[in-house]
Amino acid sequence: MTLLLIPGFMADAALWDAMTDDLAPFGPLVATDLSQGEDIEAMAAALLSDAPDRFVAVGFSMGGYVARELARIAPERVCALILVATSARGDTEELIRQRRSALRAAPKAFKGLSRPAIVSSLHPNLATDEAMITRVRDMGLRLGGEIFHRQSAMARAGDLDRLNEIAQPTLIIAADADRLRGPDEAEELHRRIAGSTLVHIPHSGHMIPLEQPQALARVMTEWLSRLPRS
Repeated sequence: MTLLLIPGFMADAALWDAMTDDLAPFGPLVATDLSQGEDIEAMAAALLSDAPDRFVAVGFSMGGYVARELARIAPERVCALILVATSARGDTEELIRQRRSALRAAPKAFKGLSRPAIVSSLHPNLATDEAMITRVRDMGLRLGGEIFHRQSAMARAGDLDRLNEIAQPTLIIAADADRLRGPDEAEELHRRIAGSTLVHIPHSGHMIPLEQPQALARVMTEWLSRLPRS
């Protein structure tokens, strides 16, 4: 089965690098980015145009919103969902304000995500891990200022009231120390997506694929191994 790997805000294919060897036995891996589209719906449509005929949609953070949209607009092509460190809630006014305040600078002035923003996405034990902070910043730098402006300008409306439309097998993965997406948000997804599975990964902040890649890959592969092959 093909795994369509969908990253989050200002993340690229490198998000999954430490997991590819563990995931490859389940089939081709297609690492995407969210560089196209002005909103979740447009991002999903852009990914779908290049996606294989059938795939498991693996969405991290903002990518989880896109993965669910794929399941709604092309249910015959999405055979399962894996939602990592994500939510179905809309953006708060405070979050919208914070993001849009970052748009005051021109795209060409973008120097990567700020250190406080990166640190807030990591487990507290990684607050001084310069290598990890650099990995997160480098993903944003590769995407650049234009993509930063486009993604920051988005206002996600949320899809809590539409979760019951999802019929695909769904795995929801949350981190125990995620300061951006709390456990209650994962529980909401679990309660509203019928038959879904919820797993918590310890010792990780929001950036689970970077912080705990082996643990994340293990949870994913154990669940994938129980899916019927199609």
